[in-house]
Amino acid sequence: MSNSLFSKEMQDQLKELKGQLSKGRDTSAADGDNQKPTEPVSLLTQKQVKRTVKQLDSEHVDDDKVLFMQAMHGVNQLEDKNVRSVTGAAKTSKPDAATLSKRAAAQGSEAAELGAALSDMQALLNPVAAESILSYKQPSLQNKVFTQLKQGKLRWYDAVDIHGCTIEEARAAMTQLLSHAKQNNETSVKIVHGKGSEAILKTCVNGWLRQLPEVLAFCSAPPKDGGNGAVLVLLKKSKTEGE
Repeated sequence: MSNSLFSKEMQDQLKELKGQLSKGRDTSAADGDNQKPTEPVSLLTQKQVKRTVKQLDSEHVDDDKVLFMQAMHGVNQLEDKNVRSVTGAAKTSKPDAATLSKRAAAQGSEAAELGAALSDMQALLNPVAAESILSYKQPSLQNKVFTQLKQGKLRWYDAVDIHGCTIEEARAAMTQLLSHAKQNNETSVKIVHGKGSEAILKTCVNGWLRQLPEVLAFCSAPPKDGGNGAVLVLLKKSKTEGE
């Protein structure tokens, strides 16, 4: 049995290649002119080949394989377009506003109660401009903490993007987010309301949050977190057992 690492077909191809390379330039041309290869050939030097053979240290490395290594020097493997990249795999994303809205309607729990307590009319009677900076805090909140919120120094745990939603969808999504934060004892969240020409959702969020006693403060986010197209909301800590 042959100790070759290549199949018989590959060996035949290597021998044929070896024969072609060993012939070199065709000197039997009728015009007798020197013929030069149309493309430059870059082969491994004998020293490089010996070094490679020594590194492999295998009895299976014969002349055919040395020739093959010379011939294939500089050849790069083509990228396989059919292989899915692991780094390109989709990352798990947070639920969007529509998902949160449907979840709130299905659960009919605390989130729905929060939404039922909100007055859209009260919110819409106090419109805000698209470029306005929102700012609100309860008197009991320390100014130092409020400053940290405005500067984006307080970590927000979860967020929802409601721009493009209807008022009903936006209200349900926001209340579901706040309910989820309360259940997980998270004190800071972000709501992306966008701006738009009439800033309807921004006006609603501004009015809704002021109606909720659970909200200690909120303000337009710093540029890195969405600027005046989003608000950072600070919530009261949930009471733990024994308090």
